[in-house]
Amino acid sequence: MMNKRIEANGIVRKHVIWAMGAGLIPVPLLDFTAVTAVQIDMLSQLAKLYGVDYTVTTGKTFVAALTGTTFAQIGASIVKAIPGIGTVIGGVSMSVLSGASTYAVAQVAIHYFETGGNLLNIDLDAAKNMYKGAYEQGKDFVSTLEQEQDTSRDIFEKLEKLGHLKEQGVLTEEEFQEQKQKLLDRL
Repeated sequence: MMNKRIEANGIVRKHVIWAMGAGLIPVPLLDFTAVTAVQIDMLSQLAKLYGVDYTVTTGKTFVAALTGTTFAQIGASIVKAIPGIGTVIGGVSMSVLSGASTYAVAQVAIHYFETGGNLLNIDLDAAKNMYKGAYEQGKDFVSTLEQEQDTSRDIFEKLEKLGHLKEQGVLTEEEFQEQKQKLLDRL
């Protein structure tokens, strides 16, 4: 069970990142459609991992029932229609909300899959309550991912600078390798 959970967490992480990217699509409502597609793909992969029967129709129904077409996401998407600043504000908001929603959908699905259920035999009220709690956790998860991405970007920039210093003869090969390893260990 633990190996499945580790693999499931990897699937969730990957799809949350994709959903965040889809949330940045500058075209209002197209972003929302793309996020839903990411969530349906994630459900398909999780169902396969847990050996649960799954159809795209079931996935769409499950996502729509849980998210209720999350009004905050639709609002963030529509804000993108405002020229200039609306695109930036709407994109950032939609990215965070999309990641959090994807995380929450996954947590509810995993709960049912791990307890022997599927997406058809759920208590919808309990699932919606679980979704609301997981959605709040999802915001923290997205924030952590963003911090990790900032750290990774910083490390890669430093690696690039190290490479330039080595090319210029400022660092020896040994010094370069030592500093490079220190940076890579931080990833």
